[in-house]
Amino acid sequence: MIKIGIVGLGRIGQVHIQNIQQRIPDAQIVAACSATEQSLRFAANMGVNLLFTSFKKMLEKVSMDAVIIASPTALHFEHLQLAIAAGKHIFCEKPIDLTLDNVQHIKSLVDKAGIKFMLGFNRRYDPNILKIKQELTDQRLGNIHSLRLISRDPGPPPMDYIKTSGGLFLDMAIHDFDLARHLMESEVSEIYTAATIFGKLPLKSVDDVDTAISVLKFQNGSFATIENSRNSTYGYDQRVEVFGDQGLLATGNKSEDTVYSANSNGFHYPKPLKFFIERYKESYFNILDVFVKSLTQDLEPEVTQRDGLKSLIISLAAKKSQLENRTVSLSEIN
Repeated sequence: MIKIGIVGLGRIGQVHIQNIQQRIPDAQIVAACSATEQSLRFAANMGVNLLFTSFKKMLEKVSMDAVIIASPTALHFEHLQLAIAAGKHIFCEKPIDLTLDNVQHIKSLVDKAGIKFMLGFNRRYDPNILKIKQELTDQRLGNIHSLRLISRDPGPPPMDYIKTSGGLFLDMAIHDFDLARHLMESEVSEIYTAATIFGKLPLKSVDDVDTAISVLKFQNGSFATIENSRNSTYGYDQRVEVFGDQGLLATGNKSEDTVYSANSNGFHYPKPLKFFIERYKESYFNILDVFVKSLTQDLEPEVTQRDGLKSLIISLAAKKSQLENRTVSLSEIN
């Protein structure tokens, strides 16, 4: 039985507790840390008996094998350093941090500590993406020419969240940059990004945008286009298309149901799901299941601190490209 502690009991933290307590028999959440009493009550209702408001005290007082860091991004650097110093295996929500220096520092600490570290890029573990990845591994498409990702949210998060999240590139598009690397199995060499604001939030005041299109060139000569928006009125829009020598592979949206109708005005289909936790319900379970298996079977985690560093560099390059209106080589960031 893998004993796990968790810090951060917001939406994602609560999903992680539910998945481990209810669906992963080889692991158990034995301690939880949060700043709010309501969140701690949720953990208690899920069978977690050891509750803390200090992550440092939790690490000192509880015997556990690993920790899940689901705290706000601004606290990741502090919490990661404490967990590494305590010698705990780590599952950390993305991003590791918003600054290149801090991510490089964490990568160095993890490398030296010899612990297992897995980063929460859950979209890799969506059942449809897993199938596409296997088809690509089996050379179903031959050489990949291009990749297209569409990632649109039904609406932006609150301004209080945006101010500390890193904005569209480091909070939202970083998922797509990681997925592009994962599917292409090649590193990005350069990127061009155009972006603007279409919504009503005062994003300019925090140097952010709500709409962006990025063109990525990979070291193997292939390309990817990524469309990001926080203004999708029809639901959570997540689509992937991979095109190669021998055809294409694609996956569309998950809908509220599978019922459609037809009348004199045409065919009518249900909207996509409205919330990312619903859309990626299985992926959140799958990625934690893989993390626990890496501990029980002594396997190398599949998404590591190196992936976090690579995706952050792409995100920073995209931001630089948008601000300077030019193609940016990743070597400028690295």
